Amino acid sequence: MRTSTVYLARNVVNAPELKARIIARSRERGDTPEIAAWLQNHFYRYLVGNFNTPPEAVQAISTTEALQQRYAAGAPAWALALLARKTGPEASPADQALWWISPAHDSVLALERRLLEFLRSRQGTSLEGKLARINCPQALERWAQEHQAFEAQQLAGWRQHQPHAVQTLWQGSQGAFVELLPGSGVLREEMAYESQMMRHCLGQFANRRQLSGGYGEHYAEGCEQGRMRIFSYRTGQGQPRITINAWLQPDGRLRIDQIKGKQNRPPVDRYRADVIAFLNHLDTSEETPDDALGMRLLRTTGAQPGWHAVESLHSEAEHLQLWQRQPRLLAHVPQASPLVQWLAAAHDSSLLAGQALPPALAYSLEQAGKAPAKAAPGTPPEAQR
Repeated sequence: MRTSTVYLARNVVNAPELKARIIARSRERGDTPEIAAWLQNHFYRYLVGNFNTPPEAVQAISTTEALQQRYAAGAPAWALALLARKTGPEASPADQALWWISPAHDSVLALERRLLEFLRSRQGTSLEGKLARINCPQALERWAQEHQAFEAQQLAGWRQHQPHAVQTLWQGSQGAFVELLPGSGVLREEMAYESQMMRHCLGQFANRRQLSGGYGEHYAEGCEQGRMRIFSYRTGQGQPRITINAWLQPDGRLRIDQIKGKQNRPPVDRYRADVIAFLNHLDTSEETPDDALGMRLLRTTGAQPGWHAVESLHSEAEHLQLWQRQPRLLAHVPQASPLVQWLAAAHDSSLLAGQALPPALAYSLEQAGKAPAKAAPGTPPEAQR
């Protein structure tokens, strides 16, 4: 069996919490028993043994002090013993690492959504009722292969835009956001058109003539049942440029799930201002999906809640939220707050390149040989990144 399709072994100190969170999210979604069991087994084992990036989600713990910082009420005895063995003269290579994985990190949740999309799309296939036959690395590999095939193959029939399948919700500077209407009678045709133009899986149905099954079924059912809303940003003569889908929450707000440009890439920057304005037009929850972070957007809370470009964030609370969610995006903040600068300096001082630092911090970094690059005179911070 290839290395890529097996589960590796790793000492993860918070493995029980990882499994508990998987079970809790599965119950909240109402997953089928088969999918819930698969996630508790295969997704859990993949996180523990194979999940490696990003570094802020998967952290090595090498000292007792670092371990105890995560367990105020007392660290697990086995983990303390492992670290004690690591520092002893008889330490073996297998004892060299203890790991902590953030159970609700954006990258963990994004991976779970990808697997859910794959698992739910097996309805009507040879894997229906037999999901236990495939493990997590194999599922991810098949997901990637199928999405590559979507890009390479033509739809069985070229789908035309259905004008009465959409309703304009918001007009922007370069285009308009429309909503795909589940009650139009031609929702699936318009979804297929959207996928045809965007080359993503939203409207990729297993049966292309009857528009049923496959990845498209997952999105179509969610929309038809009133659990999901689908929005498309269109320019010119109804040309799709961006697809957004969102799940309706019990409180009536929308949880933004995905924001896709063509071929599942981030939307191009020239539409970014319209995306921000449209998201603020909607009543959304506080979650920020990976796709939004990839566009350098953050849903903030506090005094000015809403969607913002990270370079426009100025308050310490917003900078802390960005630091907690996606530290790498601090590189796009022209001037982080002093508190966040100290936090970033302890993690990766290069994130502070071009920023004015407090004298004490600047001195400490100079002494440690970790001083970040300075901006050239008259150069805007964004140009330094």
